[in-house]
Amino acid sequence: MTDQAVLQSVLDRAAAGGRITKEEALDLYRHAPLHALGQAADAARRRRYAGTEHIATYIIERNINYTNVCVTACKFCAFYAAPKDAKKGWSRDLDDILRRCAETVELGGTQIMFQGGHHPDYGVEYYEHHFSAIKKDFPQLVIHSLGASEVEHMARISGVSAEEAIQRIHAAGLDSFAGAGAELLPERPRTAIAPLKESGERWLEIMEIAHKLGVESTSTMLMGTGETNAERIEHIAMIRDTQDRTGGFRAFIPYTYQPENNRLKGRTQATIFEYLRMIAIARLFLDNIAHIQGSWLTVGKEAGQLSLHYGADDLGSIMLEENVVSSAGAKHRSNRQEIIDLIRKAGRTPAQRATTYEHLLVHDDPANDPVDERVVSHISSTAIEGGTAHPELKLISTN
Repeated sequence: MTDQAVLQSVLDRAAAGGRITKEEALDLYRHAPLHALGQAADAARRRRYAGTEHIATYIIERNINYTNVCVTACKFCAFYAAPKDAKKGWSRDLDDILRRCAETVELGGTQIMFQGGHHPDYGVEYYEHHFSAIKKDFPQLVIHSLGASEVEHMARISGVSAEEAIQRIHAAGLDSFAGAGAELLPERPRTAIAPLKESGERWLEIMEIAHKLGVESTSTMLMGTGETNAERIEHIAMIRDTQDRTGGFRAFIPYTYQPENNRLKGRTQATIFEYLRMIAIARLFLDNIAHIQGSWLTVGKEAGQLSLHYGADDLGSIMLEENVVSSAGAKHRSNRQEIIDLIRKAGRTPAQRATTYEHLLVHDDPANDPVDERVVSHISSTAIEGGTAHPELKLISTN
């Protein structure tokens, strides 16, 4: 049995800003008492944000899924359609996408997550055209979108290098990359759930190229598809090693696998306790990444709120639209006021943030909270008929 005094010594060192090894991180993840782990992670957060440690942030964004047609067929995905599946597959036209951007601005959103399948016909030119159109009509929107997997795919389709693909879509309007496609970076779990995607090493290599070109990103981890504890720690170690070289990851966002409507039979989600332990370990281990984001969308509002006591400083998005995770079973919904209340009841001051984490609006007085029930967590999936997306704006009430 691991000596608790040794574990506490490692926790104290990490809480004070000292670097811990991946072996120590694995030992903590497996054996440290949950509350002691949370206390150390919260201390690390408070030390990092001394002066603003009372604040926890959120952002208002829209996830625009431009197509569900995809050649990678990841086993955990309930969203994609095979290229030859004319009944299920669809793509949105540019007018529909721009209409969704207009609604985002109207509803107070500041960020677009432009994500979809790896369509066999969509090379760099497709993204250049769409990003430039979005920026032309809505220059105030930040395009925080795609990820290394999409770059690898579009570069292959267009016959260019990843570096050229990144340069071109950045010039067209992409502001930063999301952590899309990271899933699990170690070889065994990645091959098990996404055998047609690039390797974890290649994912990180593309992110490193982007960072060196001045395009920052976030990083993510999908928990609960059958990976081991050691593989979870290896995942964050691979991210930390890359961050040591580039400094380009703004945040780390672990989220849990949703088990409905996909091909991962017999798999179960990571437990809430596993998730909270990972949030805490991430804050202690990723000493070179500024922000840790809680994922209320996949673990629920209560667990998302708890993550703020385990090292998280951000609760992510009030999404005006989200279809990918929802299609696999994520049913959590929340409006702006609920997120503000969650943060406040966790003993923190809520603040709306920008993509780059600057505070846009600090809600330090409940009497001045925004009254805007239009800003809910989800605008329903549009009706799909014959492969064409028909726009229907429906604000789903929370329950």
